[in-house]
Amino acid sequence: MPTAMDRPHFIGIGGAGMSGIAKILAQRGAKVAGSDARDSATAEALRALGVTVHIGHDAAHLAPDATCVVVSSAIRADNPELARATELGIPVVHRSDALASLMDGLRPIAVAGTHGKTTTTSMLAVTLATLGLDPSYAIGGDLDAPGTNALHGGGDIFVAEADESDRSFHKYTPEVAIVLNVELDHHANYASMDEIYESFEIFAGKVVPGGTLVISADQPGAVELTKRVRDLGELKVVTYGESEDADLRIHKITARGLTSEVTVLLDGKLLTFTVSVPGRHYANNAVAALAAGIALGIPSRNLAGALKSYTGVKRRLQLKGEAAGVQVIDSYAHHPTEMTADLEAMRSAAGESRILVLFQPHLFSRTQELGKEMGEALALADSSVVLDIYPAREDPIPGITSALIIDAARAAGADVRAVADKDAAPAVIAGMARPGDLVLTMGAGDVTDLGPLILAELSK
Repeated sequence: MPTAMDRPHFIGIGGAGMSGIAKILAQRGAKVAGSDARDSATAEALRALGVTVHIGHDAAHLAPDATCVVVSSAIRADNPELARATELGIPVVHRSDALASLMDGLRPIAVAGTHGKTTTTSMLAVTLATLGLDPSYAIGGDLDAPGTNALHGGGDIFVAEADESDRSFHKYTPEVAIVLNVELDHHANYASMDEIYESFEIFAGKVVPGGTLVISADQPGAVELTKRVRDLGELKVVTYGESEDADLRIHKITARGLTSEVTVLLDGKLLTFTVSVPGRHYANNAVAALAAGIALGIPSRNLAGALKSYTGVKRRLQLKGEAAGVQVIDSYAHHPTEMTADLEAMRSAAGESRILVLFQPHLFSRTQELGKEMGEALALADSSVVLDIYPAREDPIPGITSALIIDAARAAGADVRAVADKDAAPAVIAGMARPGDLVLTMGAGDVTDLGPLILAELSK
């Protein structure tokens, strides 16, 4: 553990990425403290590890003996704790630098790409743990089992979700890098696909000499990136997917209710394994994890057998419960590609059942650029309710509202309605449901909190 991390203070410690780093540092013996805007189950989990968690942001929360202050890109310059750190001359460390320091001396696997990072990282962590390799990991969501987003393991492998949204994934030097796909997203930080490609090229160039890049052979942006990095020094490139020319080719995906059976062609032989989540998107994530494990030198059959141990991540098609014959499922999907993948997965599992969606758009900038595509994705559902935009770190953009999505959905033939009052939404969608239906709460914001309230309404 670097000396500067002996007594770190995290601003926004309850965030998915920040809390994971804080947990690992606490498990390594650091005296960790931090603050967050509100109390949460994550804050309680941190306290259970001996972390001091303050609620609210106040300069007084920063201990004068803190060795560094850790921030994410979401922390604004006028944060009082950040201002106090500057006054005291305490070093300010970006979340990505803190995570990079945790990987020093280990064998890192860094998972990047616009969709599926959390799932793929989680699949690797669970698979490697099942094989007794005791990996460390830092993930953007809580695993269904063992129920946490980060762990300091005793093995030499570190699995990390690598965030491309703010270019922070340039800080890592992995032995194995995974790129699931390359699409124009994160519009506040990238103005064009050229900037996206340039950023991913830098990431690929950070792989250690002799290391491996595992990359999709199906997704157009990933195929273009592969062309650009093929001649990068000693980089080994392994492609996976359903394309005929993929190095690890998906031969067949068979839906089995809420699971999938996947068969791949590897070195001329067929290998079949089970994935405990539905849909082609998640099957592809599992094959990416398989390829990364093989790149580490782990036998493919061992990996295939262990992959079925993965049972999901919270918010990634997570079953919240059932009431009145209606299942309520939570989806983190907030980009049109993710929305389409999750709705197609649900369609394959639903049979004759109807799919109802309660969707909360995430970010004004994303809605401005992709609102039409979001609406078109919602046409895959039988009926949808759309909430107001969840702003997260952004200020409103004049003229950008959920109406952009609703108009596009209706133009695509969708049955969709607007509900501005989030508190009223559970009763609205419960009133639409009938026995046998599947209800999805969808989005990256606080729509996830509405699942239990929908179940309560259904129980009435």
